Amino acid sequence: MTQPRIRTAVLGRGAVAATVPVAVAALLAAAGPATAAGRAGAPGVGDPYFPLAGNGGYHVSHYGLTLGYDPTGRHLTGKAVLTARAGQRLARFDLDFKGLRITGLTVGRARAAYKRSGQELVVTPRRALHKGQRFRVTVTYQGRPAPVTDPDGSLDGWIPTDDGAFVAGEPQGAMTWFPANNHPLDKSSYDITITVPKGRTAVSNGVLLGRSTRKGKTTFRWRQTEPMAAYLATATVGKFKVKQYTTRSGIKVYDAVDPREATAAAPVLKKLPSVLEWESKLFGPYPYHAAGSIVDHAPDVGYALETQTRPLYGSAPDLGTLVHENAHQWFGDSVSLTSWKDIWLNEGFASYAEWLYEEQHGGAGAQESFDDLYATPAGDPLWAFPPGNPGSGAKIFGRPVYNRGAMALHALRTAVGDRVFFRVLRAWAVQHRHGHGTTAQFRRLAERESGKNLGPLFNKWLYAQGKPRTP
Repeated sequence: MTQPRIRTAVLGRGAVAATVPVAVAALLAAAGPATAAGRAGAPGVGDPYFPLAGNGGYHVSHYGLTLGYDPTGRHLTGKAVLTARAGQRLARFDLDFKGLRITGLTVGRARAAYKRSGQELVVTPRRALHKGQRFRVTVTYQGRPAPVTDPDGSLDGWIPTDDGAFVAGEPQGAMTWFPANNHPLDKSSYDITITVPKGRTAVSNGVLLGRSTRKGKTTFRWRQTEPMAAYLATATVGKFKVKQYTTRSGIKVYDAVDPREATAAAPVLKKLPSVLEWESKLFGPYPYHAAGSIVDHAPDVGYALETQTRPLYGSAPDLGTLVHENAHQWFGDSVSLTSWKDIWLNEGFASYAEWLYEEQHGGAGAQESFDDLYATPAGDPLWAFPPGNPGSGAKIFGRPVYNRGAMALHALRTAVGDRVFFRVLRAWAVQHRHGHGTTAQFRRLAERESGKNLGPLFNKWLYAQGKPRTP
């Protein structure tokens, strides 16, 4: 994500079930209180900043979402089919789902009892699920979806626009439009089908399988085979100009642009193939079969988001933002967080990608960018909190996460030299491809490749309070 304008930011094939990564073991093991029939899945995965995010006791391998949206009435109908596996004997389990009215819920072929408490949808199947059992949950629902307000005051989720909806899920918003195991620990494949009035376009993740128009409505069928966290899913609707093409490396590109943003967006989007090629040389092969951009006209949103395979922009992006959001396809989307407190692994890396792009394309060098930031006075918000542990969900999109996070990477580069640094950067993305990573794992990788003790450097730039005394 690039930081919202309202914040104090300065940024320059058939459905395939996702395999269960090692990091999900903790999610599968998370349990609530025991019952006579088994245990209850925990209502959250224990994230320190978003305690109710995600759910314990099971892993969702695939989501099948069938949606219909009427932009005039702002009415959504939905059917969500979740294919999952129990990590323990489950008498009941939770889903994250907020606001919309449920019209039916089954586990397998049998109706299941359910109750709602805030964002938690608590499901009690007719029979307890056995450990290791694969099961299917089907939820039908409808209503007027509304965004959630994040701890920092910004909107997140299903955000209505004058011609459709801007659908961005970081960090909480997926639950506003489909029931989910909504934490980056749980990654899944997706089939998303969206029906909208003729003349509107519905854009989602992955490859467009097809579109058809009947009785004044158009249906778009999208498939995302590689594992994806729920917050990276989108179903953005609007009156878009669409351009499709395939890059020299075989990536299918789908660009959807609001006509009001088309003139400003065109010269930037034209550079997408070269940006992806440049990033692939630095970070390793592009992680997905599809790419592209969704450029909406959503002036009240004020940010962009790295929705998987197809970043979402609230207005025409500049080149730095395009580089940033597509760098996230490696850092944040393919290599995902295990905890939101580690978000510098997403934003610091994508911000440093901007510095590297400038450095290698005739702009300011990364050292110059570092020096300019280090000259910022000690009382500036840049030094308000450490990027490796911002302290709360209200701070995860704050300036230190982005800029001081990028500074941490440059300090590492200075300490180990370019050859080792770029080897580390690439190894991180390749070794954790479609999986998860932590700051501790990144430090161990850097120490292994460099042969140096990097603890003091990581502590100084990621965890120490205030402005470091020496650059």
